Amino acid sequence: MVTLEFYLIVAAILFSIGVYGVLARRNAVAILMSVELMLNAVNLNLVAFWRFLAPTELNGFVFAVFVFAVAAAEAAVGLALIISIYRNRQTVLAEQINMLKW
Repeated sequence: MVTLEFYLIVAAILFSIGVYGVLARRNAVAILMSVELMLNAVNLNLVAFWRFLAPTELNGFVFAVFVFAVAAAEAAVGLALIISIYRNRQTVLAEQINMLKW
C-alpha cells in the first residue's frame, strides 16, 4: 500500500528538481518548464493530503483545480512574453534579457 509519506517524498523530489531548474538554467523556456514542475509538485501534495486526510470533502481537489488554472495562465502569459522577447532580441537566454535595465 502506498502511504502519504511516499507522495510527499515524490513531491519534494519534483519540487527540488524544479528549483534546481529555475536556478541553474539559462534558457527562459526551461525556466518556465521548471516553474511548471514546481506547481505540479504542489498539486501532488494537495491531492495527496486531500485523499489521505479528508476524502469526503473536496477542499484539496478544488485547490488543485485552482492551481491548474493558475499554471495554465502562467504558461500562456510566460510563453507570450518569451515569444515577444525573442522577436525583439533574437534570444531566449535569461542573462541577455535586460530590457528593464537603464
